[in-house]
Amino acid sequence: MIGTLLNGRFRLDEQIGAGGMSTVYRAYDVNLERWVAIKLMHRDISSDPDQLERFRREARSVARLNHPHVVTVIDFGEDDGRPYIVLELIEGETLKQRIRRLGRLPVGEAVAYAIEVGRALEAAHACRLVHRDVKPQNVLLDAEGRAKVTDFGIARSLEVHGLTQTGRVLGTTDYVSPEQALGHEVTEQSDVYSLGIVLYEMLVGEPPFRAESQVAVAMKHVQEPMPDVLIARPDVSSALAAVVDHATAKELDNRYASAAEMVHDLEQVLAIEAARAGQTTGEATAVLQTLEGDTSEFAPLRLRRPRRWLLTVIAAAVLIAVAAVYLASRTERGPGEPPPVAVDAGELSPLQLAQGSAHDYDPEGDDEESSEATDFAIDANPTTVWDTETYEAGFAGANKTGVGIYLETAGVAAQQLDVRTSTPGFTAAVYAADDVPDSLAGWTKVSTDVRVRAVERIALDTGSREFGNYLLWISELPEGGRVEIKEMTLLE
Repeated sequence: MIGTLLNGRFRLDEQIGAGGMSTVYRAYDVNLERWVAIKLMHRDISSDPDQLERFRREARSVARLNHPHVVTVIDFGEDDGRPYIVLELIEGETLKQRIRRLGRLPVGEAVAYAIEVGRALEAAHACRLVHRDVKPQNVLLDAEGRAKVTDFGIARSLEVHGLTQTGRVLGTTDYVSPEQALGHEVTEQSDVYSLGIVLYEMLVGEPPFRAESQVAVAMKHVQEPMPDVLIARPDVSSALAAVVDHATAKELDNRYASAAEMVHDLEQVLAIEAARAGQTTGEATAVLQTLEGDTSEFAPLRLRRPRRWLLTVIAAAVLIAVAAVYLASRTERGPGEPPPVAVDAGELSPLQLAQGSAHDYDPEGDDEESSEATDFAIDANPTTVWDTETYEAGFAGANKTGVGIYLETAGVAAQQLDVRTSTPGFTAAVYAADDVPDSLAGWTKVSTDVRVRAVERIALDTGSREFGNYLLWISELPEGGRVEIKEMTLLE
């Protein structure tokens, strides 16, 4: 077929891919004088009405998508009875080729590619289109390093052929979901599972299951537990491992309900990893700068918006100079003076706390407030939480003024406490002490009362004094009578 001119317009120049249904060529559009990709259906199946309709459905379905991480469909046509799809040409390699070339990908890069693929699936699912064959072979990496998903639309007519017929596999079994392998209904959650397997392969360097046949691999997805990614790659964070586990849960009730949920958690993981490392490289940098909403709050401004950060640094330098003059004359605020102002976490240094440094505080009750879960507030895993008891009648109904959780340090003059919660709307303040007092009266209040949002930065005023303990004291509860703390970060 090399050199063939389809419909007098597209000259096939080089074969760049092949599958059970079609062959993909690099081609030249002589009318518009540009390079494109041509997906040409095999002649031996082009006369099958079912397969022809599947091919047309794929073209129509993907043509509805307009997304930066989906390969664009340009046109559809037929030449001498052979249908073809015209696609944008991606100059680069597939994600599978990159994994084979490099082995395990850097953690940040793997998470970034998973986010980009997940965003593409979000767009497809919004159009009621399920990919059904998410795998690294169907993820193209362009010259700028961006991931683009291709080869949408495994035909419904293929479902009746099962898993063993040559060229008629419903999804590649290395990445097939349990329900897909069993011939059950395939939904958006099936794509989520496959993306979880792709993420595992990017992190580990190979798919989780191997067997002598495709059917045997498929049955492993149904019957065998997922290998622990933390064992295969110990430098993976527990937060990222939790995303892999959640995405690849065999039971639908335990799996992410949507690609959007998975992408949200991956964005948090990427931001946390970037904040810990202090830098990012490759596609992780590009994805980090696209974060919005609450996930963006996890990453320092200097990594998300380098130019804006530079301006912020200059402004901060001026503020620090003014503050230095003020603090030289007095270390405590007088009545009516304004409270300190919280700043972007990128301008401060997060305090690294060992597990066991967080403690519950319930001096007006039974001295017990979810003590077994306090480490969840500092484990850098937003899927785990420390929570209060449920006070249906509020603190007044329990004869308390509040409860809290405190962080034990070696003695620091902290400037800020960042709090992330899944139950915003409660009121809290930060107190400090060298030793742990028996009552709130023994603590020194170092912040104003704050109505806590989902991501809250609470500025602290210690007068440059170093304290060994910092208490988040919750004095008013949100609707539901219970507070969940996802993460607490002390900054100096």
